[in-house]
This record gives sequence, C-alpha cells and structure tokens, in this order.
Amino acid sequence: MSNAAPTPPAGPSSSSARSSAPAATADAVELLGLVAQLEHTAFVRLAGDCALAPDVEQRLALSRFAAAAVERRDRVLARVAELGADPAASMRQFDDVLTEFDERTQPSSWWERLLKAYVGYGVADDFCRIAAQGLDERSRAVVLEVLDDASHAELAVAELDAAGSGDGVLSSRLALWGRRLVGEALGTVQRLITQRPALERLVAAAAAEPDGAPSDGGNASAAGTTTPNAPAKVFGELTAQHTRRMSRLGLTA
Repeated sequence: MSNAAPTPPAGPSSSSARSSAPAATADAVELLGLVAQLEHTAFVRLAGDCALAPDVEQRLALSRFAAAAVERRDRVLARVAELGADPAASMRQFDDVLTEFDERTQPSSWWERLLKAYVGYGVADDFCRIAAQGLDERSRAVVLEVLDDASHAELAVAELDAAGSGDGVLSSRLALWGRRLVGEALGTVQRLITQRPALERLVAAAAAEPDGAPSDGGNASAAGTTTPNAPAKVFGELTAQHTRRMSRLGLTA
C-alpha cells in the first residue's frame, strides 16, 4: 500500500479558470467579429459616399477613408485568427446587423447622410468600445485602437458645422434627424445585447468595475461576475456620447 498522500481534488477556482478560458475566447471572437463587420460596412458605405460626394476634394478624402476601413477590418480579423477562430465565420454571423437600422433610416440629403455616419454608426462604435472593456488585454487593445480612428468623423463634423451655422432650417431638420437616428441605433444595440449572450456577458464584465474594466484584465463574465444594471449603464453612456456628438455640431440632442 502506497504511503503517498492522495492528490487533493482541484478546487472550484482552478476548474473555473480552465472552463472560463475557452468561454472568454469565444466571447472575444464574437465581439471582434462584430467590429470587423462594422468596419467592412463602413468601407461599403464610404465607397458609396465617395460616388455621391458633391466635390472632388470630398471624393478623394472618402476614398482614402474607405481604404483605411479595410485595413482596420483586417487588423481585427488577424486577431480572430490569433485566437484560433475562423475570421470569415466571425464576421458572417453579423451580416445583417445593421440591415434593419439602415432600412428605417434612409437619408434624404447629403447632410442627413453625413449625420447618419457620424451619429448613427457612432453609437455602434461606442457600444463596441464599452463591450471591449470585458476582453482580454490584447483583444481589447486591438478593438480600441481600431475604433480610435476619427478621421471620417472630423470630416463630417467640419462639413455639417459649416452647412448648419448659417442655415437655421437645416439645423432644425438635422436635430430631428439626429434624434431619430439615436433612437433607432439604441434599438439595434438593445437587440444585440438581448440576442447575443456573449455580448451581454462582455457588457456585464465591463460594468463590473467602477472604471468599466474587469479587475483581472480579462473577461470577468466568464468567471460568473454579473452586474444587474449593466444594460442601463451602457445605454446611459451611449446617450451621453450621443449628446456630446450633437453638441459639437451645435444641435439639440
């Protein structure tokens, strides 16, 4: 009979760590796929804007922004591949993510088109920034770096500000359009959270700490951390960001 002491069973924390790693990776892949799809959609949108732009300077700028969106998309997909997942599959699940939003917010002028790009799609980017706080350090850095490119936003702000500063009627119309856009965009975010458990977990992880970042630097939701009011915090932050964007244009949110 052996005198060796029996090996103690693994405690809950070690088994939880083993099971949470694949879950955290899967959740990261899902958010990365969403970001990649948004960047691809931005490329398509910017290419279309380029064809409709009223002057050659804007067409040149928008064509460069479209090319930059492709580069950003591919950076995100490279991270998906690093995590051992299929980049195309990660995007494919979000093929129709903005279809309903686009169908319900058809712009009727160039100015409404610019505001939709700045305000409407900006809400989706803001949501991804918030959810990214629940990711592992490397994935989070990729998402935040990609979403930090504000070149197209600056063009939209400059054009809209110049057009609206001397036209009270246009400003009033754009303010109404902005309110419609944010309402539809927030509805899209709500559907994402309720229909995508991975995104719901990331939002909960991001809200678990006062600064929005999980204390372990990873996906806290995988370890069972929950924040009951996480969706409310998300929508509060998204609304605040929208108000800041509209204020930059001198428009009432």
